[in-house]
Amino acid sequence: MPAPTLLTSWVDGADGSGFPAEHLPFGTFSVGGDRPRVGVRIGDQVLDMPRLADNGLLPAKLDGTDAAEVFAALTLNPFLALGPDAWHAVRARLADLVCDPASRARVEPALVPVAAARSHLPIAVADYVDFYSSLEHATNLGRLFRPEGEPLLPNWRHLPVAYHGRAGTVVVSGTPVVRPAGQRRLPDGSIVFGPTTRLDIELELGFVVGAPSQHGRPVPIGEAADHVFGVVLVNDWSARDIQGWEAQPLGPFLGKSFATTMSAWVTPLEALAGCNVDGPVQDPEPLAYLRLDEPWGLALDLEVGLRPAGADPGDPPATISRTSAAGLYWRLPQQVAHLTVNGAHLRTGDLLASGTISGPETGSQGSLMELTQGGAQAIEVAGQQRTFLEDGDEVVLRGQARPADGVTIELGEAAGRIVPATP
Repeated sequence: MPAPTLLTSWVDGADGSGFPAEHLPFGTFSVGGDRPRVGVRIGDQVLDMPRLADNGLLPAKLDGTDAAEVFAALTLNPFLALGPDAWHAVRARLADLVCDPASRARVEPALVPVAAARSHLPIAVADYVDFYSSLEHATNLGRLFRPEGEPLLPNWRHLPVAYHGRAGTVVVSGTPVVRPAGQRRLPDGSIVFGPTTRLDIELELGFVVGAPSQHGRPVPIGEAADHVFGVVLVNDWSARDIQGWEAQPLGPFLGKSFATTMSAWVTPLEALAGCNVDGPVQDPEPLAYLRLDEPWGLALDLEVGLRPAGADPGDPPATISRTSAAGLYWRLPQQVAHLTVNGAHLRTGDLLASGTISGPETGSQGSLMELTQGGAQAIEVAGQQRTFLEDGDEVVLRGQARPADGVTIELGEAAGRIVPATP
């Protein structure tokens, strides 16, 4: 099969960047005191979608809905709800507009420099589910928590373990994260209240649901991807000491619900079509409703950057972990199939996160809990020692994909800086 033809855009700097015409991620933005609206990134520019619609450069109707109204919305939800046919048609039209030199004069006035735009949370988050999909991560934590026993609990290889999180505290990249407070049990057995002393990160992929499903009807595994619009990076911040004390016997609560950071830009699944790879062999074979008929791993390179407090803001964050999403044991269609098998339904704006992604090698772990062996071995970051996060530390998650020869896609980063606990 011949290699796909690379797209060439007239937008300066787009070709060869992480945001070429093959990418076109969606988000919401504003300029100055303007009302937020939908935008699509190309290179270092944002396409103002309502302006394109008002100028007649987009279809007037999308599945019977006025396009100008869809793109003037405060979030992507109205567009996402239209489903795969509308998503594909709009992306195809945008690719034509930014690649056809004859369109330049009409499209250029709708370009806004990224530097002049303020990004907002791209979706109104309906429900938030955090899975536990990485075999390496689950094994690493199991060895820390149960050093004398089997690292994996009996159910782990049979179903995608998950918990329902707090949708209302999902925040957009760049939002400061206030150090949470809660109850902690000290080594001497006493119980105290105060700010967490073991604040951690979790490197995750998030999947944004577009087309909803019917309540009471499970989504078959072969239809799962049709409901998912795109991918973001997610940092599901974790207060390990608060979580360890409260999660007996139920799951995460205050140790997780204070903040979850997601990218400002949602990369369409369609843009990652060339990144599908075979995932790891699942043993034992999953039950019938979880069996995949085709490869569904995503070859995405991921990294965690940390800029410690006091470092020069102009210095790049130090990379403390590199890994890949290709090795995730439980994949997106399986997560969707399991989530809905009891009749629960998908809603537009649902955020489904993978859980921490870790690799098998040293330096490929997606949390400080793993990188520091539960805080027992400090790591050096830009000349400073860290076991867990300190006030002023900034964490930046990045991701990259190569869906075709000569094409590199950068996922929107997920960044957050720790600020002191509320008195």
